[in-house]
Amino acid sequence: MSAAPHPAAPDYGRQSLSRLLPAVTASLGVPVDERWQDGDLVDLPPARSSVVVLVDGLGERLLRRRSGHAPFLRALLPGAEPSSAGFPSTTATSMGSFGTGRTPGEHGLLGYEVLVPGEDRVFNELSWEDGPSPRMWQPSETVFAGAARQGIEVVRIGPGFFDGSGLTEAALRGGRFVAADTLAQRVDAALAALRTGPRTLVYLYWGDLDKVGHVHGCESWQWGDELEAIDAEMARLARSLPGDTSLHITADHGMVDVPLHHRLDLAHDAELDAGVRHLGGEARALQLYVEDGAVGDVLTTWRERLSGTAAVVSRDEAIAAGWFGGVTDVNAARIGDVIAAMTAQFAVVDSRRQRKQLLELLGLHGSLSADELAIPWLRVPARTNA
Repeated sequence: MSAAPHPAAPDYGRQSLSRLLPAVTASLGVPVDERWQDGDLVDLPPARSSVVVLVDGLGERLLRRRSGHAPFLRALLPGAEPSSAGFPSTTATSMGSFGTGRTPGEHGLLGYEVLVPGEDRVFNELSWEDGPSPRMWQPSETVFAGAARQGIEVVRIGPGFFDGSGLTEAALRGGRFVAADTLAQRVDAALAALRTGPRTLVYLYWGDLDKVGHVHGCESWQWGDELEAIDAEMARLARSLPGDTSLHITADHGMVDVPLHHRLDLAHDAELDAGVRHLGGEARALQLYVEDGAVGDVLTTWRERLSGTAAVVSRDEAIAAGWFGGVTDVNAARIGDVIAAMTAQFAVVDSRRQRKQLLELLGLHGSLSADELAIPWLRVPARTNA
């Protein structure tokens, strides 16, 4: 059975998440990496310092639909061209793109759960439990480390358990870390950090919107309430910034609500489970690591069963279609033999392998829909020359 037309690959151009931090550091006077050519990065107005806020789960389309809850952010939307996450549209992969300035296929953080080649096991790139050495898994210099090497004071602000975590070490190392709990405390920490050096890059992470969306759904009133709280703190941050400091607000992915009755459970589907050795990825972007010689059978079965709900492709087809951007040989071995990217409001789970709490999440992401890929890149330029 022939495959359905592939969904469009993410836009890995100048507006992509992987090029945001390089553009911001260039605006602070950091020399542009030789891999970037003229026009490859957005030309931002110069600033002495900058604050970059990443709101986990704040999809650009979601923000536009729910903008009544966010008057400050709404005012920044006109004229703001949306950015794009990469594939899969999930936090671990997006943090790799954001922190390294590289596409998923280049930095190698290729999903929520991925294979460790040669070890016949998958590990979770978000928790990094029993994961490989982060600096060996992702050896390229991060944008933060490069900026710090050029004399920029780099300050990263988030929950304390992020400091030294596997994902942080792989994707976001460089500079110093400041732990703070509430969003208000993180905004205060960002403002304090701007007073620590003549040129400062502050990164602030907030994850509660994603948590609310997963549990209650991104169309819920709870999601709207959380967006209101975020909007108020972003407005306070913008009002309080020194005049020579720019502000950038972005996200790692969007989200879609998938009702529980729109899910298929591999634990109760022997036909789909046949030939699958390890299940990687996540419910809307599965990466299947299959038994030797089973790729053809698995492709055929999954294409037939998920026709109209998912694009099912081989590893080579996904790479050729540009889903992961440029892919190195080392990183290609981490990608599933078969990939199932949901194209409808649908998901595939496995109750034998996944915790009950994960199976009950309403808001999901990971695939190639615009609701999942499109993210905001909202900018408040410095008010005075750097």
